[in-house]
Amino acid sequence: MAAVGGRIVSRCVSCLSRTAVFRRIHRPRNICTSTAVCCSKSENVSHFEDKPEFPGSRSQFTSRLEFLEPDRFEGIPVYRVMSRNGEIPEKDQDPHLDKETVLKMYHDMTLLNTMDRILYESQRQGRISFYMTNYGEEGTHVGSAAALDPRDLVFGQYREAGVLMWRGFKLENFMDQCYGNVGDKGKGRQMPVHYGSKDLNFVTISSTLATQMSQAAGAAYAFKRAQNNLCVICYFGEGAASEGDAHAAFNFAATLDCPVIFFCRNNGYAISTPTKDQYRGDGIASRGPGYGMVTLRVDGNDTFAVYNSVKAARDLCLRESRPVLIEAMTYRIGHHSTSDDSSMYREYGEAGYWAKKDNPINRIRAYMERQGWWDEKQEQEWMKDSRSRVLEAFSKAEAQKKPNPELMFDDVYDEIPEHIKKQKDQMKQHVNQYKEFYPLDIHEEMT
Repeated sequence: MAAVGGRIVSRCVSCLSRTAVFRRIHRPRNICTSTAVCCSKSENVSHFEDKPEFPGSRSQFTSRLEFLEPDRFEGIPVYRVMSRNGEIPEKDQDPHLDKETVLKMYHDMTLLNTMDRILYESQRQGRISFYMTNYGEEGTHVGSAAALDPRDLVFGQYREAGVLMWRGFKLENFMDQCYGNVGDKGKGRQMPVHYGSKDLNFVTISSTLATQMSQAAGAAYAFKRAQNNLCVICYFGEGAASEGDAHAAFNFAATLDCPVIFFCRNNGYAISTPTKDQYRGDGIASRGPGYGMVTLRVDGNDTFAVYNSVKAARDLCLRESRPVLIEAMTYRIGHHSTSDDSSMYREYGEAGYWAKKDNPINRIRAYMERQGWWDEKQEQEWMKDSRSRVLEAFSKAEAQKKPNPELMFDDVYDEIPEHIKKQKDQMKQHVNQYKEFYPLDIHEEMT
């Protein structure tokens, strides 16, 4: 089933042809108002007078023994608005975003790209311990973030820095977190790129895969109960979709009618595992109908298509109080992280092809140039300015001290229990006794 111009296109349940077209109508859940059976093959038509009454089934009886063969199904189509050269063939799909919004999209995507290069190199120089770039996936971040209400709750995986940047997370905030200095809102307790912001409604990222998915389903259920007219969006990669938490999250969200958007970034690789070795089905979107979720596959390198998709998904979530699964097809141009060498599992030149031929930044720039909003002179000025901004924030973050070591005992209990106080005192006594073995000069002084 797929959305086409405000309609729902359903395949015939017998011959899988796409001939039955129905317009979405408001109706009570679990009540079927149409039948997508168009096949003229008499052997597939039920000759029984009664219909199955088994719980959880919407089928009919048949006298033909026939297995469902997955290879008989066509691939789920990929929704696209903008071509690779910045054209919009179907004008009714143009989101008609104003110049200011499109320029912000481009500025955020390119600023993120510049920040990635500098922080990646800083890790290679031993100045920070870890980093993950966002190369090639900037369109999924900015396109989706622009379509949300700033009050909507975000659960990220670890490659959604652009969502935070769109919401106002400053370069200094990114740098402070990666350096774990006194300016870090997390007080230096997290690994680099594990961002979070209560003010921006972005839940702090965890290293463990897919834990955020079941949390998002629960948060969305709370939003539903509160009737606050807000939704939850949960980002994850196609590799995370193989975790048990993903299936639990899908099932809970669907059965409890939770207003949550599950946004899958299918970038081709789960760390070093290509999609052909991850699953046999048609991507992640094919799993949505099995859990009873409205589903869409979108070109993740098309920022406008992502924007339209998330905007429509959010509207559906709130209007019908139900989850939506979006699979954004994209490509991870960079290494998985600074702990990874993608040349070990990717063919030579593969990433370079995507960087040049199907890059979301290049595509939106081509669109702006067609509109007369951008030219080479502006490009050069902006690249120089953005690099200067990143380097300034970088220098400030690197110059700051690390947090007071005592802070590691705070913020777990409302009142610190006695056994934790004892551990804190033992730590201070030990460190003071062996000062020569600890870099206390780079930390704020303990009390």
